[in-house]
Amino acid sequence: MPTTAFTRRRVAIAALALATTTAVPSTAHPAHAASGTAAATAGGATIAGAATTLAASPAPAVKVTLPAPTGRYSIGTRALRLVDSSRRDPLVKARPYRELMVSLWYPAGPSDRPPAPHMSRMAAADWDRRSAPAMGIKRGSVDWAATTTHAREGAPVDRKAGALPVVLFSAGDGGPRTLGTVLVEELASRGYLVVTVDHTYEADQVEFPGGRVERAVPLPSKLTPSVIAKLLGKHAGIRLADMRFVLGRLDKIAGLRGVADLSKIGILGQSIGGSVAAQLAHDDPRVDAGVNLDGSYVGPVARTGVRRPFLQFAAQAHTRAGDPTWKSFWNASGGWRRELRLAGAAHGSFTDLQVMLPQVKDLVGTIDPARSVAVQRAHITAFFDLHLKGRATHLFDTPDRRYPEITLVP
Repeated sequence: MPTTAFTRRRVAIAALALATTTAVPSTAHPAHAASGTAAATAGGATIAGAATTLAASPAPAVKVTLPAPTGRYSIGTRALRLVDSSRRDPLVKARPYRELMVSLWYPAGPSDRPPAPHMSRMAAADWDRRSAPAMGIKRGSVDWAATTTHAREGAPVDRKAGALPVVLFSAGDGGPRTLGTVLVEELASRGYLVVTVDHTYEADQVEFPGGRVERAVPLPSKLTPSVIAKLLGKHAGIRLADMRFVLGRLDKIAGLRGVADLSKIGILGQSIGGSVAAQLAHDDPRVDAGVNLDGSYVGPVARTGVRRPFLQFAAQAHTRAGDPTWKSFWNASGGWRRELRLAGAAHGSFTDLQVMLPQVKDLVGTIDPARSVAVQRAHITAFFDLHLKGRATHLFDTPDRRYPEITLVP
């Protein structure tokens, strides 16, 4: 199946991964050279920027907006630096500890604080210089720092929402935690505490307090299929340790006492983040349910499957017949499990790039961005509502005429 990546270093990974049937075709995070034109509307938010404008016009820079969440709650967010002093950083050995940035997203009470930015200022500048050009987006043609979220930065938690089930989110290989915001905001607006995690030195850029930006470490000079498989396995293992560490810190974060319901925990991941979601659901008894957004499986979970409720959400071209890891995972899994296929979707449809760069069809497919967002939000929230809140749904039992884009794969 087609797959691309954020930077040239990851484009090389994706290209070589496709050259072998034993490689993992959809774990590198998506990006591609843009072509064609578009100006779309998603969830009521205007998506500005035809590809011709992005490629040719030096000014003014295009500004991009995200669709508003549809849940009953206003939302807030907080960014936090976490330090795991129990381990050296596995990617930069000179670092005596592992350092992460995470964001909390939650139902919020009244606040006059400004909306949080989608990307922090220095991270947005680095994205513009290093990441966007690999997708065919000319440097300076998009004002990435101008995009805001719908969450008030530092807003107080809405205590009337009660104890909040927790969902952890992990992006695709090389991707920042910000690119899951469209789905994350929806969950927060529907009564969840969502924790998004940046995987330092693998993500293209991670901004820490004070404006320090840490970039991804260089890849090996020779990227053979076996090297790529080993690299993805290493990244998956590091991410797994990161997520376990974050999960263990939730009861120690100031302001979360009495807010987070740590007896109800889900995990959501895109691409390699989806594989890590499955592995954590397999390994960690604290995790109750998981969702994989179009990621092939890396590591033992491809053979063992899971026994907890699990949803795998596929782009149109991603099938068990074409991805042996999906087939082995499915056959080994037990209990509640479902597979959905989204017509017209590509690998990048499961990221914010679906609405930010709708003209890049190799990246986000042909599905209408507004429909893609609506369908994903409906099914992901229904899944977690079912398994973390006990709310019944028939959405996964029979085809629903409200969502003709979805195929329930038996």
